[in-house]
Amino acid sequence: MPVVCLLVAAGSVFAQPRVDPLNMYERVLAIVPMIGQGTTADPNRPQYAPLPSQIDATGITGVMAFTSIQSDDGKFALIELVARTQTVFAVILADTTVKTWLKGRDNRADAEAAFQKLRANFSIDHFGAIVP
Repeated sequence: MPVVCLLVAAGSVFAQPRVDPLNMYERVLAIVPMIGQGTTADPNRPQYAPLPSQIDATGITGVMAFTSIQSDDGKFALIELVARTQTVFAVILADTTVKTWLKGRDNRADAEAAFQKLRANFSIDHFGAIVP
């Protein structure tokens, strides 16, 4: 009898659905200003978005992936930063000059509504960084 219970329990573990890649790891959404001079040395990019050389593939000490979309006027961007630990986001979450939403704590619909004021027809359903 105990063997049957063990087999049933093991079978249910394997039947679990995969986690949606848009829900993996720690994530923060933010509306940030665009920075940079547009040169090779100082490219035009969203504030807090890492340069390619600053991406931390492990996500332990830095951002492992991000995605962004500019506002209609080009002055702001909505970004999503992805890391393994929330401590990576300490600086951006402490910055009171930007609006932030922490996934799992805050409502994504609030972020969508705020960004729709800056970009017409924006939908958060098709926005997010996929990390393997």
